[in-house]
Amino acid sequence: METVEMNSVSLKRPCSEDDVANADEIKRQKILEKSKAGNDSGQSIETVTEQPVDMKSEIIPNEESEEQEEEELEDSDEDGDPESFADMMKHGLTESDVGITKFVSPHKGFSGILKERYSDFVVHEIGKDGRVSHLDDFSVPVDDEVNSEDPSEETFTVLSDEDKQRLEELQLFKNKETSVAIEVIEDTKEKRTIIHQAVKSLFPGLETKTEDRDGKKYIIAYHAAGKKALANPRKHSWPKSRGSYCHFVLYKENKDTMDAINVLSKFLSGKSPQLTLADLRKTWQLKASIVKPNIFSYMGTKDKRAITVQEIAVLRITAQRLAHLNKCLMNFKLGNFSYKNHPLKLGELQGNHFTVVLRNITGTDDQIEQAMHSLREIGFINYYGMQRFGTTAVPTYQIGRAILQNNWNEVMDLILKPRPGAEKGYLVKCREEWAKTKDPAAALKKLPVKSYQSYVWNNMVSKRIEEYGLRAVPGDLILKGATAVHIEEGDVDNYAIHDVVMPLPGFDVIYPKHKIGEAYKEMLVADNLDINNMRHKIRDYSLSGAYRKIIIRPQNVNWEVVAYDDPKIPLFTTDLDKLEGKPLPVLPTDGKFRALKMEFSLPPSTYATMAIREVLKMDTSIKNQTQLNTTWLR
Repeated sequence: METVEMNSVSLKRPCSEDDVANADEIKRQKILEKSKAGNDSGQSIETVTEQPVDMKSEIIPNEESEEQEEEELEDSDEDGDPESFADMMKHGLTESDVGITKFVSPHKGFSGILKERYSDFVVHEIGKDGRVSHLDDFSVPVDDEVNSEDPSEETFTVLSDEDKQRLEELQLFKNKETSVAIEVIEDTKEKRTIIHQAVKSLFPGLETKTEDRDGKKYIIAYHAAGKKALANPRKHSWPKSRGSYCHFVLYKENKDTMDAINVLSKFLSGKSPQLTLADLRKTWQLKASIVKPNIFSYMGTKDKRAITVQEIAVLRITAQRLAHLNKCLMNFKLGNFSYKNHPLKLGELQGNHFTVVLRNITGTDDQIEQAMHSLREIGFINYYGMQRFGTTAVPTYQIGRAILQNNWNEVMDLILKPRPGAEKGYLVKCREEWAKTKDPAAALKKLPVKSYQSYVWNNMVSKRIEEYGLRAVPGDLILKGATAVHIEEGDVDNYAIHDVVMPLPGFDVIYPKHKIGEAYKEMLVADNLDINNMRHKIRDYSLSGAYRKIIIRPQNVNWEVVAYDDPKIPLFTTDLDKLEGKPLPVLPTDGKFRALKMEFSLPPSTYATMAIREVLKMDTSIKNQTQLNTTWLR
């Protein structure tokens, strides 16, 4: 197998205006240049003689990755004015700026438009049990029907205003009363049941009992858990037999995960102006406590400009209450409810399954077949995608490098000095934290120091592919369990390129025993860093390092070329379409446009845009895409 590189891109990173003024940057360039010139491996590398195809494509690097940090990096104003955004992106990064320079397949690239519509990019989460999350059921568990939190309209009128005032004062410990007695005027079991339900639903934390006093029936309201009930009133009205966490599948369109959770929190707290009084009653908000985003948990963050399906868990909110939000929310649907005794944890997922439509493709059938067979059989280079490095004129890896150097003047200069480009994401969050707390340590924690490791890794894997191609060689690293070991000369035939890993620099990793190991050291020396001393005097910035496979082979790869005439029509049905019984439009057999519909599954911490880059052979940076075409901003 041969590697392919873009003729116009070398391993030497082009210097930005700031880099040229930086002596350390110049020093690094010389070292990298020297390392490249010293290539004496004799490895044959086929070079593509043409420039990368100018594809009218829209690869928006907005997919799942392993850290929520990237949600902040991608906080760019996509919904703003296209011309101003495109102008800002002229100062952004290209792939070669962050070490992304190689391809593995020799096929010729072709053009196609990705995410012409956000519904052309669909992500289904794969849980730790290997099950793909789908939204296919809106029903609530039987448990909710028995222990319904959805009171009747009479529940809200059975109490007088005076009763409500006394109960609120009791609930909030505003007087010395230890209980409130409510006389049952019409003494029937049904009437008593409604009063019990009204007190418990409108005043969480209060319990009730029935007492006879002087021949009359009274409902007595009292605190069951003292002031602790105010801290989490839901806890004291939750059936003991029910799991504490309601798990559900969240289907969302054109919204990232954290934004979606914030919206759910606001609606559940009754803060949305779109909620009517009836909605508030249905969602228990006449006297309910605030629902904070931190009671939600999930296994991974998902794209904004896409349709995504993932599992969410929330503490002590009923399925019935969540299901009612389906009547209130736009671009969200909740379903597949169940109760469990555990939350979800970030990183627990097994991966994601992608369904992607590349519209208006120009490749021949042979080119497409070759590209997709290569993706299925060989895979793609496991680069950190462009969203890892932000969209501003100040790359995240530069700030991370300055932090590791203890060069605080440069850190503050990079953060605070106005620069061309989109002033969004991590810089704004850092400034906001400083304005709020005046705590420099807290402000600096908002900065993506780990992006520097990603920058180094990308550059080193490009050099590794250039030096040794797509085969395992002595001195490479492979994992045995969680331990990295070197491949010895006698064992090299036992391993393939898919077994090889490379380290992110840190104090708890080892490096390859061939010339790439030396290249790591040289790159860090050029950045005034000691590869043998990656511990930082500020503990949060000490980098332990990690290992990452250099080639990823997607699973469950399938593809189909379809014809169409109307660019606005969907080319496949979503989970919601199927639930609502919407059929797929009839597509013409001889449409004037062709689209490539592709499906594949990827493990966590890998980038679908890098897989698509390998198919199309193009630069995925926003800078390049906005120069080609800004229609994706609509």
